[in-house]
Amino acid sequence: MPDYVWGILIAVALLVGFGVGFLLLKLLPSIKAKDASHRADKIIRDAEIRAEQIRKNAQLDGKQTVAEMKQEAEKDIRERKQEYANLENKLNQREQNIDRRDANLLNKENAIEEKNELLNRRMREYDKKEVVLQEKIDSIISELEKVGQLSVKEARDQIFERVESKMSKEIAAYIKNKEDEAKAEVEGKAKEMLGIAISKYAQEEVQERTVSVVALPSDEMKGRIIGREGRNIRTMEQLLGVDLIIDDTPEVITVSCFNPIRRHIATKSLDLLIKDGRIQPGRIEEIVAKVTEEVDQDIQKAGEEAAFKLGLPKINKELLTYVGRLKYRTSYGQNALDHSMETAYLAGIMAAELGLDQNLAKRAGLLHDIGKAVDFEQDGSHVELGARLAKKYNEPDVVINAIESHHGDVPQNCIISHLVQAADTLSAARPGARSETLENYIKRIEQLETICKSFDGVYQCYAMQSGREVRVMVLPDKVDDLTAFKMARDIREKIETEMTYPGQIKVSVIREYRAVETAK
Repeated sequence: MPDYVWGILIAVALLVGFGVGFLLLKLLPSIKAKDASHRADKIIRDAEIRAEQIRKNAQLDGKQTVAEMKQEAEKDIRERKQEYANLENKLNQREQNIDRRDANLLNKENAIEEKNELLNRRMREYDKKEVVLQEKIDSIISELEKVGQLSVKEARDQIFERVESKMSKEIAAYIKNKEDEAKAEVEGKAKEMLGIAISKYAQEEVQERTVSVVALPSDEMKGRIIGREGRNIRTMEQLLGVDLIIDDTPEVITVSCFNPIRRHIATKSLDLLIKDGRIQPGRIEEIVAKVTEEVDQDIQKAGEEAAFKLGLPKINKELLTYVGRLKYRTSYGQNALDHSMETAYLAGIMAAELGLDQNLAKRAGLLHDIGKAVDFEQDGSHVELGARLAKKYNEPDVVINAIESHHGDVPQNCIISHLVQAADTLSAARPGARSETLENYIKRIEQLETICKSFDGVYQCYAMQSGREVRVMVLPDKVDDLTAFKMARDIREKIETEMTYPGQIKVSVIREYRAVETAK
């Protein structure tokens, strides 16, 4: 093929290429635009679908939130309604209380007005009587001045002496008549009056022995008790919980401990070891364990025997153990268990006389000092500890009140509590029950007789029954029957005010008139 043909072909090819390229350049943007449009439509559709899902989810979340908010609002409304109802109930109760108080105040106001009216009437009557009395006195004064040629001062003194003498007799007669009327009118309250009347007592400080003495056959035994390098005595002190004092006192060992039970166990263990002669740590442990078991059995037996002797059933066994522990407790030399049983016995007798529950009175008397079984181990007074034990073992309220009130720590709310207090005083204050120094006893007797002799008309007085009764002899020409009655009351009040004494003191004023003639 010739060259120009090839040139033409090449030119035609170039033109065709340029044309195709030009067409491609013209069509490529539209193709891209269509593709972008398709993608945009797809994105929009996806966005609409997601928006629809988001809207539906938002609607569901919104409904749930609205429901929860509605529940919370309803709950809040119910709580507020309940609070308002409670406040309304409180206001109603307060209004009722105010109404009751108003009624009580109105009643009291009426009573006060009645009393004021009564007092005003009495004052008017007294004013009238005073006017009449003054008129009589003036007339007597004028009469005395005329007849006796007395001065106004002398006449006034005589009148006052006569009036004072007459009024004192009238007062004594009035008191006696009122007491007779009271005795006749208060028969229905005789039990309570008797219980209160015998409840006077005197609280004394308790002193305990804290040491015991163990006799030794010889001083050589001290060394054996101490042991090599002190191992025996250390073992005993650790096991027994006491202090063993070995000093220069010949043939004696002192056992010191505030716990009377441990002190008793230590004393008994030492006695057995001394008799046995084999004093070594192993034997000491054996003896102490044996003695401790025996003492525990003895404590339980003592508590059960006390309840059996008093005829008291259904007492907790553990509580009886505390009762038995009182066997090793003393107060002023008086055994605490014997004192409790004696108090129970006396309270039972008085309760039987008054027609009350005798067994309940005995129970309260037996347990009134139960706190002394643990007061050397626990903090607190024996009254607090005793009440705590009684509550722990579900004792009756009467027993608990008798324990709490027998020393006046709390008010007595029943007659049996008064009886237990009186029985406790009688048991502690009877002659020989507790030791009292001779000096204090003599001073008490002298003070008692001095008080009685300080009254006019007394020529002799005698303290009887260890100072528990005083008999006052009066001159019959200076003291009449009504004055003797008033003197007994005045002596009683002065003794109660100026003296401190256990139990009760009976005051007897004796007026005797003798007419003596001799036939010849």
